[in-house]
Amino acid sequence: MYEVKKENARRPGAARMLAGGILALGALALGACDPVSLGVGAAATGGVVLAQERPAKEAVSDTAIRLSINDLWLKEDLDLYQRLGLSVNEGRVLVTGLVPSQEDRLTAIRLVWQVDGVREVINEIEVAESEGISGYARDVWISTQLRSRLTFDTSIRAVNYSVETVGGTIYLMGIAQDQAELDRVIGHARQIPYVRRVVSHVRMKDDPAPVAASA
Repeated sequence: MYEVKKENARRPGAARMLAGGILALGALALGACDPVSLGVGAAATGGVVLAQERPAKEAVSDTAIRLSINDLWLKEDLDLYQRLGLSVNEGRVLVTGLVPSQEDRLTAIRLVWQVDGVREVINEIEVAESEGISGYARDVWISTQLRSRLTFDTSIRAVNYSVETVGGTIYLMGIAQDQAELDRVIGHARQIPYVRRVVSHVRMKDDPAPVAASA
């Protein structure tokens, strides 16, 4: 794991849906003024699976895993669901977020392992209080900034990366073409305002693919 530390981070809590709606409206307004962004969004939606390093079948499987995990979290506890972030790549599941207790942390991970197809669980959940709407809005802004920078960097296959930001900490997941590409991704992340840490769970393209593992 590649990790660049600045200081400890804290994440937002139950106001996630409200803040997300506010930010979504803002993003739509910006997008309406930016034809380039609209074009990139449409292209990414239509061709993302074909452009990724992982086979299309695995991408579909990852989507099913993600939906199943979110369903289990939602049925368990709405507040818990709202506090957690999720990235899935090749059956590797990265879980982020801030929860009020160690019991919540364990519950979230236990439910992930119940889903068929999960090969590895990376637990980056912290037990801490959230920073509310302002903290969540900042984290969404950071993730959006990084995704934009990766998309427009022609030396990076941005479609192979997923980004989660929690309390100013950026968590990266996916497949890098080589170390030079990953270094460029991390470099972009460190240049964004309010970023406190960058934690990478990205594997190299030539590394062995993850295999199924038991909980």
